[in-house]
Amino acid sequence: MTEFNSLEKIRLEKISELRDAGIEPYPTRAKRTHTAAQAIAEFEAAEKNASEGNPAVVNATLAGRIRATRSMGKLTFAHIEDGSGKIQLFLRVNEIGQERLSIFDRLLDIGDFIQAEGVMMRTRTGEITLHVHDYTLLAKAVSPLPASKDETLADGTVVRHAALEGQELRARQRYADLAVNPAVRETFRKRAKIVSSLRRFLDDHDFLEVETPILQPIYGGANAKPFTTYHNQLKQQLYLRISFELYLKRLLVGNLERVYEIGRDFRNEGVSYKHNPEFTQLEFYAAYADYLKVMELTEEMVAFACQEVNGTTRVMYQGQEIDFTPPWRRLEMRQGILDVTGIDISAAPDAESLAKAILAKGYNPPVNTTRGKLIDYLVGEYLEPTLIQPTFLYNYPRDISPLAKSIPGDPLTVERFEGYVAGFELCNAFTELNDPLDQEERFLQMGRDYTADEEEHNLLDEDYLRAMYYGMPPNGGFGMGVDRLTMLLTDKHSIREVLLFPHLRSDEQTQEGGEI
Repeated sequence: MTEFNSLEKIRLEKISELRDAGIEPYPTRAKRTHTAAQAIAEFEAAEKNASEGNPAVVNATLAGRIRATRSMGKLTFAHIEDGSGKIQLFLRVNEIGQERLSIFDRLLDIGDFIQAEGVMMRTRTGEITLHVHDYTLLAKAVSPLPASKDETLADGTVVRHAALEGQELRARQRYADLAVNPAVRETFRKRAKIVSSLRRFLDDHDFLEVETPILQPIYGGANAKPFTTYHNQLKQQLYLRISFELYLKRLLVGNLERVYEIGRDFRNEGVSYKHNPEFTQLEFYAAYADYLKVMELTEEMVAFACQEVNGTTRVMYQGQEIDFTPPWRRLEMRQGILDVTGIDISAAPDAESLAKAILAKGYNPPVNTTRGKLIDYLVGEYLEPTLIQPTFLYNYPRDISPLAKSIPGDPLTVERFEGYVAGFELCNAFTELNDPLDQEERFLQMGRDYTADEEEHNLLDEDYLRAMYYGMPPNGGFGMGVDRLTMLLTDKHSIREVLLFPHLRSDEQTQEGGEI
C-alpha cells in the first residue's frame, strides 16, 4: 500500500472535503475551447480590430495545470499551463462568489488540473489574462510537483517546489520531469520533428516505409547479443531483433527497390552515455546503389533533418560547433589509423602480425582475436575520438563485416563506411553482399572464427540464403541510431536525456556514477 508523506496527507484530506461539498475531484468530462496560446493569439487579433465603441471581446474556456497562485483577499491571481504554454487567471469574488473563491484558495493546489471559463482581458501590467467567471476542478494532484529550479512569473511572483535531484531521478520520474521542465518537453518535441523529417526525406526519395518482425527465429544483421524469449504455443525460442537488415533485404528480392524502417531494436549489451538496450534505429536499402551513393544520401538526409529542426545545418554540441553541411569528410580507414597510431594495417595481413605491430607501439590490444577485431580496437581507442566534424570512415576489414561486398582485388577489405560525429559513431552502411555462395561461406567462416558467446557470432540464416538464391539486386544499405542523432541536434551528452523512459539499474546507480 502507498505510504503518503505529510503534504500528501493534507491533499488527501482536501479530496475528502471536496467530495463532502459535492465537488468531484476527478470528473468524467472536460471541455476546452482554446489552448492558452490560441486564446492569447485570438485576443491580440481582437485588440488590433478594436475601437472605442467596439472593445476586444474573446470568450474562452481553458484547461491546464495550476502552476502558481496568489490570493489577495477578494481576488486571486493564478497561472495555469497546458501543452501550448502558460496563461494567467484572474478570479474575483464579484463574479464567482465568496464560497467558490474560498474553495479555490483553500482546496486547490499547485499541480491540480482545472478548467476555467471567462473573458480575455489585459491587466494593468499588460499581461493577457482570463477573467474567470466559473471554474471546474478536473484532477486533484495528490503529490506536489517537483521543479528543476525556482520560477519567477511576469508579475514578480516566485514559485518554489521541491526539486527533482539529479538526472537519475529525472529519468526515473520522466512524467514529473516533463511536467515541470519546459526544456525537457522541447527536447522530445524536437525528437518527434527529427523522426518526421527523416521519414519525409526518404518518402520524397521514393523509399517505401515497411514493418518487419520484432520477434525473430534467428537474429542477425548486426554485431550484438540478442534478448531471448519463448513462444509457449509454438514451442519456439525467439529473439528480439538486433537489426532490421536481413528482413529488409528480403524485400529487395521481392522487387521492392527502396525500403526503410524506423523502429525499435534490442541489444543485450552494456549501458553507457551512448548505449541503451532498447533504442530507435533507421535502416534503408536501395537497389542499384553502392556505399558511395549511400554516403551522398546520408549527408543529404542528416543535413535536411538538421535544417528542418534547427533552421541551420550548424549546431553547437557540448561546446563545439558541428557543421553538417554536405559534403562530409571522407577518410579511408587505413590512412586514418596510420595518421593517429603510425601503424599501417595493410602491412599486417593477419592477426599475428598486426598484434605484434600494435604491441610494438606500446598499446594493449585484445588477445587471441581476429585481425578485424584488432583493427576495430585501433579505431575505437585512438581514431574515433578524433573524428569531431562529420566524417565517413570507409573500407573495413571483411571479418567484422560479413554482409558487405569485398573491394575488387582486395578480399580482406569490404565496401563499408561508418559515419562519425563528435567522437562517436552515428551510422553504418555497406555495399551489400548479394552473392549467395559468398554469403553462405562467410556465415560458415564466422561460425569457425567466433565462439557462440562472442558478440560478432552470427547464426546461419537459411531462409535469408534461400531468398538470396532467388536473386538479389546489387544494393546499398544503411543504419543509423535515431537517439544519437537526437543527442547531436539537441546538445545532449547522454542518450538517456533523449529517451522518454530509458533503462536504468534497479539500484538507482548508473555507470556514470549516479548521473545521466
